[in-house]
Amino acid sequence: MGLWQIADMEKGGTKLDPEETAKAMSPYVDTGFTTFDMADHYGSAEVIAGTFNKKRLHGNTLQLLTKWVPKPGPITQKDVRIAVELSLKRMQLDTLDLLQFHAWNYADPNWLDCLFWLQELKEEGLIRQIGLTNFDTAHLRIVLSSGVDIVSNQVCYSLIDQRARDQMTTVCEQFGLKILAFGTLAGGFLSEKWIDQPEPSIAKLSTWSEMKYKRFINVTGGWGKFQQLLKTVQEIAKKHGISIANIAIKYMLEQPAVGGVIIGARLGKKEHIKENLKVFEFQLDKDDKNLIREFQMQLDPVHGDCGDEYRKTPILTATGNLTHHFDTVPTPFTPIEMNSERTKVLSGTIWEDMAGYSRAVRKGNRISVSGTTATHGERMIGGNDPAAQAHFVIDKIQGAIESLGGKLEDVVRTRIFINNINDWESVARAHGERFKDIQPANTLVEARLVGEGYLVEIEADAIVDLEN
Repeated sequence: MGLWQIADMEKGGTKLDPEETAKAMSPYVDTGFTTFDMADHYGSAEVIAGTFNKKRLHGNTLQLLTKWVPKPGPITQKDVRIAVELSLKRMQLDTLDLLQFHAWNYADPNWLDCLFWLQELKEEGLIRQIGLTNFDTAHLRIVLSSGVDIVSNQVCYSLIDQRARDQMTTVCEQFGLKILAFGTLAGGFLSEKWIDQPEPSIAKLSTWSEMKYKRFINVTGGWGKFQQLLKTVQEIAKKHGISIANIAIKYMLEQPAVGGVIIGARLGKKEHIKENLKVFEFQLDKDDKNLIREFQMQLDPVHGDCGDEYRKTPILTATGNLTHHFDTVPTPFTPIEMNSERTKVLSGTIWEDMAGYSRAVRKGNRISVSGTTATHGERMIGGNDPAAQAHFVIDKIQGAIESLGGKLEDVVRTRIFINNINDWESVARAHGERFKDIQPANTLVEARLVGEGYLVEIEADAIVDLEN
């Protein structure tokens, strides 16, 4: 059961009474729904769950999952401990069952520091398991290949949002990870309530969930196609004598790599407990699944990979932007003005001081990025996975360019050096994923790289469009 709705119920400054609201968790647990998902920014959700946890004699059946979603910018090891200890205090726990981490900006490598520090807190006993939330496939691969012990990735996954179906599922199955699917009922839109209803405007919708998932409906083909989907699923629901919501949940539960679905709970308002129990009383047959899949293929795909709705346009949040999450995104590296015409950034690797070079230099509207390996501080990122190393290298290049006032789309040339020619395809595909809409001039050659374990090195040139 997901407690995101707590934040919606408290919007406008209203605070729910923790004691009274906690009582509304009992019917779920008594019926067998014993896992609750929340976050540090879901209003009073952690406090309410902690109040319930303290008062109820539930043995070991209750699982309280939370998330840490820090704002963009520098984060210290002390900050990570403070955040974990705050959640422990609110939830009245000694150990967090699952702490799920969200990163806003992959171009700032500080997100990796946070995960390494969370790993240390796990080893200390403050966290039982570490998960991710809203990570795309490339960066999930970076984390797994870099030695962080991850058990799950929580992403949007539903009848209308199928981004997790292919590459994400493949990587999760490869590494033994589970997907925790949210948005499975599209904020309540996947129900009989909306059949043959006129299209609502986002401004007139009553909850943040409805506002958010109406945007998903818009980008997957609009209200007309969504109505067709509802009626298709309704026919399957009638066949089994259950609801559209039951079908939507069951279908997602049976997808490969899915460990569970998260259904929103408006504690004390709408429970749907008996309705949700029906999910375990029927089976979808082959014809049902084929019918759903055939219609899904008629929908326009949601743009990009999992989590891109928080990082790339179109931003698919309740407000359509990120202003309700943070005000600004600090640059990954600090620009240093060398003279009136020249600015540089350093990424802090030992090579920069030793060999006397910058990570990147801007002169006029031109930015040149040095040959970059998968180095972060004293760590090599990506292990022995050439694709993971390549993605991290491109992140660093992006961070350097953004710190100097450009963007990845300004890149006009890349040069790739690989240590072993057998890795060329993995690296080329990673480059293709990141530059497919930019398509800079490119060279890829085999070359002996400096430093043990490094599989790929990339340099880049960018020209900033001064008119923009």
